[in-house]
Amino acid sequence: MGYQPLEELLPKSGWSVYKLVRIASKRALEISETGAKLIQVPINTKLATIALEEIHMAKVVEKDAAKDFEPKANGKK
Repeated sequence: MGYQPLEELLPKSGWSVYKLVRIASKRALEISETGAKLIQVPINTKLATIALEEIHMAKVVEKDAAKDFEPKANGKK
């Protein structure tokens, strides 16, 4: 663990480095807040490394962020 090839990570983010960084940072924040990891890793593994490994193993996938900003029915969010 520790090194995930960029060539294998980019297709999982629609070939966007920006999206890849956003996905990994959001996932690392989730892990820090909840402690819930989707893969087995040594205890001293950094959160960003865990997030990238989860993306590499297709445990975390890209979500269309535009859907977060769509108006909800009846004006409710």
